[in-house]
Amino acid sequence: MVTPGTTAALAGWKSLNGNITVVADSNPVSAALPNSLQLTVPAGNTNNIGFANVGFNAGLNVIPHATYKASFYYRFQKASKFRGSFVISLQDGSGTTLTSQKVSITGSQTSWKQVKVSLNTNIAPGSTSNMFAITLNGDSAAGEVINFAMLSLFPPTFKNRENGMRQDIAQALADMKPSFFRLPGGNNLEGQTVNTRWQWNNTLGELVDRPGRFGDWGYVNTDGLGLMEYLHWCEDLGMQAIMAVWDGYTLSGASLAENQLAPYIQQAIDQINFVIGDPKKSEAAALRASLGHPDPFPLKYVEVGNEDFFASDTYVYRWRDFVTALQAEFPDIHFIATSNAFNPILSPNPTEYDVHVYQTPTWFAQNSFYYDGFERNGTKYFEGEYAAISTNPDNIFGSTSQGRLTFPTMQSSAGEAAFMTGLERNSDIVFAASYAPLLGHVTHNQWTPNLLAFDAGSVYRSTSYYVQQLFSLNRGDEYLPSTLPEQLGTVFWSVVRNTSTKEIIIKISNTASTPSALTFVLPFKNVASKGSLQLLTGPATSSNTPTNPNLFAPVTSTIITGETFNYTAPAVSVNVITIKAS
Repeated sequence: MVTPGTTAALAGWKSLNGNITVVADSNPVSAALPNSLQLTVPAGNTNNIGFANVGFNAGLNVIPHATYKASFYYRFQKASKFRGSFVISLQDGSGTTLTSQKVSITGSQTSWKQVKVSLNTNIAPGSTSNMFAITLNGDSAAGEVINFAMLSLFPPTFKNRENGMRQDIAQALADMKPSFFRLPGGNNLEGQTVNTRWQWNNTLGELVDRPGRFGDWGYVNTDGLGLMEYLHWCEDLGMQAIMAVWDGYTLSGASLAENQLAPYIQQAIDQINFVIGDPKKSEAAALRASLGHPDPFPLKYVEVGNEDFFASDTYVYRWRDFVTALQAEFPDIHFIATSNAFNPILSPNPTEYDVHVYQTPTWFAQNSFYYDGFERNGTKYFEGEYAAISTNPDNIFGSTSQGRLTFPTMQSSAGEAAFMTGLERNSDIVFAASYAPLLGHVTHNQWTPNLLAFDAGSVYRSTSYYVQQLFSLNRGDEYLPSTLPEQLGTVFWSVVRNTSTKEIIIKISNTASTPSALTFVLPFKNVASKGSLQLLTGPATSSNTPTNPNLFAPVTSTIITGETFNYTAPAVSVNVITIKAS
């Protein structure tokens, strides 16, 4: 995935007075990782010699009063009488040491040995321009050649999971109280080629044994975030997994022939068994148990492929062969089709379809009744990917100069909220929905906008994040029919009831540039005279950005309510009114 001996192979690495290069190791640390970072200590240099990693996109955050876990493998190219020590440190951009540990080493170590240390921080540097460094004394080590592999540095993780999630990112998701997580994502599953598809078994176990792959967005995926990490994440956030299996189609447009599918069907069976199987009956389930989780994870839904409407002709046989085999093994699992609904006609008949749509804010508002006309025939729908990504209906996927959004705007989020009132109204057939994509680096990204943007030091919660959060935290268990909005209007609403708390929850999206006056008449005898209002509003084309991350956030207040009450929804706003009523 990287070419040894090239400058590109050293992206993110810098020499500290020595000579470094990436080599194809004649004795690699593992079959999965054939390359090593080789350090040559020059003669005549009494300084500390080594190398440093400056983090992804030149950013490495150092949290004060925290413990960082560092690890790596090393070996000397040739045995020598050298005795000394590695200094493993975190340094600021000027090279000042923030925290360090010493580890004794000898030149006789010609086989791979792992080093693990904890680095305890005290103060926070002034920026994220920091480094993870490994050095040794240049005078005593002159002439030595040392290979390094599988270098890792972890800050404190969410719920202290080994190889776990970044705390601030995971907490932002936890604050939404999501019900499910779609894994391993959409395009991430498919791969540009068969060989670069996501393979569940290559994402498990020790990091040194994970080969990684060239990802679908122009960079290498280490697969350090693997299937077990996804499942732990679901466990820690109380989410159901909606898991996909690869079904013979790649992003390059290639479909496997029907007579080539058998080994991939077996791989899908093994993947599901890893999640829910009995360790006494399944090798895949026994592997899960060996990784510390003998009990099965919960799993109700499995997607067969991703966006197979791009290859609907071959999906007919791919769906048939995969689902026939999978249903025989797992009769209690619901298998979700990823072609267009009922086009083509599939057998076995899908009971669930995954629907994806990227459009303009106006499209979402005008399609809040999208599901109202769907036949109630037992088929359910998963709105697996949706987002307002452009203001240009003639070039949805164009550049920012052509209307593409960099970050969600108040206008785009209000449009999505209008659409979501329709999802809530049709929750008898729409069983789940998820904005996509979920995460994107502020500057190093292939797609915009994203629900959460992040860089080395911060997470930025978008207006669309707050819309998703408002809908998630204000759910009911009963939909209440009401006078319907105008289908091509600008104001949309849905009304639900939480029967356990005896609360009526009214969600309103005003997509217009002017306020909208509304009157609500509640058919209940006991209605509180005051209610709670959560309001998200602001200039239509503005966004939460890294330079102004808190421009928008919901504001909670108390409003006058009753059996009949008036409310004016501000221009370009998302409103949630909660009232006690019985």
